[in-house]
Amino acid sequence: MRTLPYLLLTGLVLAGSLPAMAADTAPSDEPDVMTYRDGDNTIEEYRTKGYLRAVRVIPAHGKPYSLVRSDGDSNFVRADAPNMRIPSWELLSW
Repeated sequence: MRTLPYLLLTGLVLAGSLPAMAADTAPSDEPDVMTYRDGDNTIEEYRTKGYLRAVRVIPAHGKPYSLVRSDGDSNFVRADAPNMRIPSWELLSW
């Protein structure tokens, strides 16, 4: 019977910490940046709420460039040269 007050106290402490834990996991408007290597290039993907917004490519040799969405769909253009066409061929699919 002595363990009942301790269990109640533990339950109250845990219940009081739930709003603080929920506030830590709230989605933010800041973009998530995922960085990975593709050969000699470093790729940074900027996502907001899981949606790919922009890609920054940092080559080992040469000038870094950014690709941004042109019209909201899957078409990307270079941020510094919006009229440059970017190939998007599908070679294999299964």
